[in-house]
Amino acid sequence: MRLVVGNTIAKLAHDIIDTPATMATKSHLRNERPVVIAVSTNNALSGAAENIGRLLDRQHYYFVPFKQDNPITKPRSMVFDPTYIIKTLEYALDREQIQPIIL
Repeated sequence: MRLVVGNTIAKLAHDIIDTPATMATKSHLRNERPVVIAVSTNNALSGAAENIGRLLDRQHYYFVPFKQDNPITKPRSMVFDPTYIIKTLEYALDREQIQPIIL
């Protein structure tokens, strides 16, 4: 599992492999293993939304359910809910996305 910020989400969505994290992910995908992503970004509901959508549409990517961080002071920010980590990992091993993704 990987805690993923907006920059890494964008790189994965566009197949830019230039960091240890993206290289490890690419290797994992090449072997058709599940990649679990825990979103943490200040622009999930703006600039990063398209990239999150791209990854949601791809095989082998699974997301820990996420929610707005603080709708009043950070209206576009989203963060994963740590209470779902284990359950998401279990689902991913069965090739299923836990629902709902957005809490």
